[in-house]
Amino acid sequence: MASPGSPSNDQADVIRVLREYYSAFSTLKLEDVFPYFNEPSFLIGPQGAFAATTHNLLATAIAPALEGLRARGFGRTELSVRNLKSLSPTAILVEGVAQRYKVDGQELDRAGVTYILHKSGSGWKIAVLVLGPE
Repeated sequence: MASPGSPSNDQADVIRVLREYYSAFSTLKLEDVFPYFNEPSFLIGPQGAFAATTHNLLATAIAPALEGLRARGFGRTELSVRNLKSLSPTAILVEGVAQRYKVDGQELDRAGVTYILHKSGSGWKIAVLVLGPE
């Protein structure tokens, strides 16, 4: 059995945090999403790279995406993890696919996602998010 703070416990914690983040993201409310992001955080997506030193700056990147999903009938999103790797005692890389569904349950789209989560005194938070094609 793994001891507290071991990679397997940390990896389980990261998966739990990401599942909670996906649940919060599915509300389409910025205030529900912010607690899962480190300050600062870095986002890379189809629109380019964006460094958010604060949650207020993060809002400028995330709010348009949330509004776009709302307009397309978004209902929820789920993460399918494909790879998980401990980079250091305070950094874990997670690669996967974000599967988005409409309110009626039909698949809306899929996107490849890569996260680097950082562990600090407040727990695991998303420090880097890369969004791309599946």
